Amino acid sequence: MASPVTTQTVRPLDGLDLDTSGPPELTCRAAQHLRLLGARTRSEPASPQPVTTAQIALTGRGILPIEAEVNWADPESGITDEVTVQAATGIMAVHGRRDGGPRGLAVDYATTAASVLAVQGMLAGLLGQARGGTTARVSTSVDRAGLLTVSQYLAAAGADEGEIAELAPGGPPFTDTAGTLFELETLDPAAWAAFWRALEAPPEAIRAGWRPFQFRYATACAPFPQALHTTTRAHPWQRILQAAAVSGAEVCPLGSLAGRAAEHDGAPPWSLTSHSPGHRAPTVLPPAERPLAGLTVLEAGRRIQAPLTAHLLGLLGAEVIRIEPPGGDPLRGMPPACSGISARWLALNRGKQAVEVDIKAETDRRRLREMAAEADVFLHNWAPGKAAQLGLDADHLAAVNPALVYAYTSGWADRIPGAPMGTDFMVQARTGVGEAVHPAGEAPAPSLMTLLDVLGGLLGTEAVLAGLLLRERNRQGVRVDSSLLGAADVLIAPALRRAATGGTARKPAGFRHPLRTADGWVAPTDASAEAARAYDLSGLSTHNALTQLRTHGLPATAVTTDLAALPHDPRFADSISRDAHGAPTVPDPWSFT
Repeated sequence: MASPVTTQTVRPLDGLDLDTSGPPELTCRAAQHLRLLGARTRSEPASPQPVTTAQIALTGRGILPIEAEVNWADPESGITDEVTVQAATGIMAVHGRRDGGPRGLAVDYATTAASVLAVQGMLAGLLGQARGGTTARVSTSVDRAGLLTVSQYLAAAGADEGEIAELAPGGPPFTDTAGTLFELETLDPAAWAAFWRALEAPPEAIRAGWRPFQFRYATACAPFPQALHTTTRAHPWQRILQAAAVSGAEVCPLGSLAGRAAEHDGAPPWSLTSHSPGHRAPTVLPPAERPLAGLTVLEAGRRIQAPLTAHLLGLLGAEVIRIEPPGGDPLRGMPPACSGISARWLALNRGKQAVEVDIKAETDRRRLREMAAEADVFLHNWAPGKAAQLGLDADHLAAVNPALVYAYTSGWADRIPGAPMGTDFMVQARTGVGEAVHPAGEAPAPSLMTLLDVLGGLLGTEAVLAGLLLRERNRQGVRVDSSLLGAADVLIAPALRRAATGGTARKPAGFRHPLRTADGWVAPTDASAEAARAYDLSGLSTHNALTQLRTHGLPATAVTTDLAALPHDPRFADSISRDAHGAPTVPDPWSFT
């Protein structure tokens, strides 16, 4: 790709043409992101076709044509749409833990993830081309995207020991005396206790509730005592706000899709900002290597969002150096473990190098700046303002490395005034995601599956790749910002469009509810669901229920309820393996040719 210093490219794909074909549900989101990055649509997508494969192509001067192919799954798997992907990969099982049985997400979560992965693959391929590679085609599938979104839960299910907390129904949101639904958030057990004491909750319920609440990010459920729900229902909203204020906990009433649609500013899910010209000579891609081989990523990430971003960059070939506090990341020891290391931690961090840095000490901060001077990407998800306080924000690091891609994965991207803590469940609550993931007739509730942390991590990778590609074209360092808010807006975009035009934002009652069999559950495709509900399958085995539905021309698949069984599931053709520690690993989401 030509990239003279005088180039004034504003976006990394400026000047490239975009063509798409195939099912719109597999092309539209990817095409939208590519357009936001500068590609121009040369041909509009055709009307829905009787094919299951999507083709997305970029052409233009200075590049080899590159094409992405997106499939639902292996044609023999029986996985043919969003709901069957959710059923087979375990998304239904994880999302349904709060309710005690599998539930489908009423949003197209796996398809959205696959769309972002397709864009990532194309950006990585173009970046590889700019560095001397010859990638012309990238392939991904919605089922592999689905497996990636549950990789932490899958790793925990296949660990050497049991879960860190009970897997049983229960969890937020809470309700005040007037019926206001709200989310509660704190990472501090003292603040948790102080909040409930201010509301005069029973002491034994306060003590028993903390552990399941604390680990709901890991388990996707929170079976804390019913007395806590009873406590909040006895108090008006003003009293609950007062309890939050005096304790340091935060509360957020559940927002609606209509409310989010009214305030939505139309901003893209990330931003790219070029800064001073860099002086580093471009690196050349070694032959037969992955597209990011030879690049170095410094990651100072916590929990899921930034670590997943770096994990995907590592799968694309980058060397990832993880910055951990003295003594190492405490989450390494979070049960359940495989060979003594947290299975969940391995799902996001296997293969990374680790360097312990005390960011509170000036000598270690100086050391980190020296490391950044030799890196290609610096990535973090620290609290807002912390990087500037430490002298490690984009301007500080640009002074030592003008060619650096500085990436910040945040909660709110400073787009919502007075926003609460920027965690997955609070962003779900504030933006109407809690309403979108459940069909009409069900009470809104943020999913306890970490939907936005994972999608936010995927978008973070997309943004970093776009930043690296822009750097190749402009020879300038780039700051890239992504957020959980951006992830929420991408996920619920169709619902927001319906709300903004006065339509019914939520899906109809019963949408994506699996059907009970004598020994499990089956999920008919979205197109066949209404007809399938006419059959009583409760007395049939899952195998026979599927046979009956398929005999009547109603495609369906079995619902995975035990993630530990996924490695042996014939629908995935032995694609799930184990790492050196014995933890289950999902397949890489793309292949390049």
